[in-house]
Amino acid sequence: MTAALGYMRRGALVPDSTVWEMVRERAGCLRCRGGFIPDGFPRTLSQAESLAQSMKTEGWSLAAVVNYERPISEIVDRLSGRRTCQQCKAVYHITRKPSQTAAICDRCGGRLYQRADDLPESVTVRMDAYQRSTAPLIDFYRRGELLLSIEATGSPEAICERTFAALSARNQNAVT
Repeated sequence: MTAALGYMRRGALVPDSTVWEMVRERAGCLRCRGGFIPDGFPRTLSQAESLAQSMKTEGWSLAAVVNYERPISEIVDRLSGRRTCQQCKAVYHITRKPSQTAAICDRCGGRLYQRADDLPESVTVRMDAYQRSTAPLIDFYRRGELLLSIEATGSPEAICERTFAALSARNQNAVT
């Protein structure tokens, strides 16, 4: 995990070998009876192909791959406005969820700061790399008829509701 954090702090994507090491550490979680949701994984075509091979070996299958769609400008705005408390790690946003006193945590009075990976330049670099590596991944899952695109605008609750509705509809179609 330490190696991954170094890449993320620079706004770079974590190399496949490091990602697979983290997946191997958590392999037991993939054996959950209710299924699993690997948030943000896979991120590259190579990771997707390796995951498909591992799942085939284990006798598992994917029901869907959720792809949240949101304009890059909105992603940069959201992430670059994030502020974190140095003491209790509470998270705020300068416009969407500001603290009552600028740069001071409402919970503990700690100082709020902007993480290096939340600087607009870092977010932009990360999003450029993400788009380059994700386009082939999206095509891979679309060809496999697993891609489920969800509009990621509105409140987290609205996005979650759209996600569950789309997954439920997909499961109903698979049964009938």
